[in-house]
Amino acid sequence: MINLSSRAQLLTGLGLILLLALTRGHHFASVDHLPSASWAVFFLAGVFLRPLWSFPLLFLEAVLLDVSYYGWSGAAAHCITPAYALLVPAYATLWYAGRTYARLHRDRLSTLAPLLLILLMGAFVSNLFSSGGYYFFSGNFETTSLAGLWGRIEQYFPGKLLPLLGYTGFAAMLYTLARQFKTYQELRTHE
Repeated sequence: MINLSSRAQLLTGLGLILLLALTRGHHFASVDHLPSASWAVFFLAGVFLRPLWSFPLLFLEAVLLDVSYYGWSGAAAHCITPAYALLVPAYATLWYAGRTYARLHRDRLSTLAPLLLILLMGAFVSNLFSSGGYYFFSGNFETTSLAGLWGRIEQYFPGKLLPLLGYTGFAAMLYTLARQFKTYQELRTHE
């Protein structure tokens, strides 16, 4: 099980807030080339942050970033529709998947299989809420169908999945390095 100290959770939370701000929308021209880390931020918040209020805090940040960006760009009517409400269960799914994985985690290589399985399942369900919600409830499509939804999943899901896997893999690497450093420090103090 992952159980970070309060200080480590605070630093992780601040890092996730910053990552969301830097990669959501086009608020920072110098990092526009980075893919959105939104999915990864919510998953990782579920993994590393124990306070339940971390989810609404991050969701509020996402909403404020969207409103500020889309309001300035004039795309608000196209992007912020009644379907936007389905981002709550979409991101909650990823957050809950992260919490589920945190309970199963062990500091062993064998933990990668459950990580990947939970991550993929959470991402797929999240995509059903976000893409499916937009497709069926945004009002931007004259006709909708399950076949049309599947076409959107095939078109957009891989592009969302790759950044999720990349950011999560990078976070796993940082976590592993931090654990190794902590173990090394503990060994040195006992010598």
